[in-house]
Amino acid sequence: MIVRIMGEGQWTLADSHFAELNKLDDELLAEMEGGDETAFHRTLGALLDAVRRLGEPLPDDTLEPSELILPTPEASLEEVREMLSDDGLIPG
Repeated sequence: MIVRIMGEGQWTLADSHFAELNKLDDELLAEMEGGDETAFHRTLGALLDAVRRLGEPLPDDTLEPSELILPTPEASLEEVREMLSDDGLIPG
């Protein structure tokens, strides 16, 4: 699966990594619902770091359709709330 982090680039991730990403996504959703902005930013950073750590970056001159788009690390609670589906940022 190809994942884009807005403003940074794209990574290819194996499906086997999505259990870890979904766990962080569930935490992020709970922190958003609770309005805990400090915890939200910490977990968002951990989610984006996991994508960077587990994925293979695509070359900067390559543009593939992204199956998943994640916000920038600086995104606000409201900006991320607008990106959410019923499953959070990561489907499943």
